[in-house]
Amino acid sequence: MTTTTPQGDGNSAPPAATNTAQLPATVTVTWDGDQRFDAGRPDRETIRLDGRGATGPSPFDALLGSLAACSGIDVAEILAKRRTPASSLTIHVIGERVTTIPKRLKHVTLHFQIAGAGIDRENAERAIDLSINKYCSVRDSLRPDVPVEWTLELVGSD
Repeated sequence: MTTTTPQGDGNSAPPAATNTAQLPATVTVTWDGDQRFDAGRPDRETIRLDGRGATGPSPFDALLGSLAACSGIDVAEILAKRRTPASSLTIHVIGERVTTIPKRLKHVTLHFQIAGAGIDRENAERAIDLSINKYCSVRDSLRPDVPVEWTLELVGSD
């Protein structure tokens, strides 16, 4: 009999009192006809990926969304640890692709819109830079020759 252990999200350090070995991510992707697939970890919620973009994001759009979400998690946590939590955080992503087959990712621009009382530009920029260049596992999983640039817009304070 095989037992499964809940897996972390891959972004967080394990608790100090536990084994520090990271379990591999296990995801099941099930075809639902045409270009539709449902993806997720066993016994958890799934997301719909749709190559036509009709019933969910395309796999490429999901990759861009994963990059934005991964960096957004880091930014929100860093700002909260600095006692200037974000009240809202939106990330607009532009992903450029090469024209050859496969049409891989060529360049990404992330535009962060952050609101929150006491958030100053310097701390927000530092949080974004730390995420993109140090903490974001999705960014680090992309080809090193794919530039990821970012811009910041502070949208006021509470």
